[in-house]
This record gives sequence, structure tokens and C-alpha cells, in this order.
Amino acid sequence: MKNYLNGLWIVFLLTLSLPTACSQTSRTSENAESAAGKGDVVVLNKADFLTKVFNYEKNADQWVYEGDRPCIVDFYADWCGPCKKVSPILKELAALYKDDIVIYKVDVDIESELAETFGIRSIPTLLFIPKDGEPQIAQGALPREELVKQIDNYLLGR
Repeated sequence: MKNYLNGLWIVFLLTLSLPTACSQTSRTSENAESAAGKGDVVVLNKADFLTKVFNYEKNADQWVYEGDRPCIVDFYADWCGPCKKVSPILKELAALYKDDIVIYKVDVDIESELAETFGIRSIPTLLFIPKDGEPQIAQGALPREELVKQIDNYLLGR
């Protein structure tokens, strides 16, 4: 499984390589349930990640997206300045695209296993996950315009 994820990491780095950043949000699994689909950024723990995004324990050799809508996963930390810069933009986009995508956040300090599994070395790191197909990764505090471009072009195919 590590080899597959390392391979994904390399492919993602080649497709999108951008500057570094970080973010903040509440941390309850309850929040994940109630916020999904309502235009909020949803904070995930490992259990939620396995059921809503990718169960890497069950599907170690291939990518299988568990969600029903495309998503963005923001790997962040509360202490990270660039994450704090991206956070309000992601919140705005979650409301704007509430019927089309879901935006998740994973705190790398709390969910270190998830961060390690995906080879997260700098934050923020964003995973763009289409409904079908392989995810792409971007590092850094992307500007709003770039996030909108990735959502419209890559996630929604517009």
C-alpha cells in the first residue's frame, strides 16, 4: 500500500506543484455528519476519512473514492499561517459549491497517520478528488482564482 500511495504522491507532485500554506476548523465527527452537503467545511478524523474519502486499509492497491460528490481535502494545522490564509477561502467555496462538491479538512497534528499515509510534508496540502478518476495534489496557499479553476475544470469538468 505504501508503494501505491508513494506512487500517487509522485504523480500528484508532477501534476501540480505550488507554494506552501495552512488552516483551522472545529474537530468533531458529529460536525462531519451534520455539515456534509450544507456548504460547510467538514473536519475529518481517520474513521470519517476512511468512510467518506478513501479506505486505504481496505483498498491498499488502488484508489477507490468513497464519496458521492467530488471533494477537496485540506491537510492543515492550526498554527500554520498559510493555512489560516486559505481557510476562509475554502469556507466561501464550500458555500458557493455546496450542491456540487464537499470540502474536507484534516488536522495533521491530530491525524498524523493520515498525513503520513499521504506523505504530507508541507501544509497546506490540498487533494482534489473527482468523483471518478485519480486525485491530484497541490501544495501551498492557492489563491481563490486557482481553487475555482481546479474545481470548475478538474473536479466538475466545466
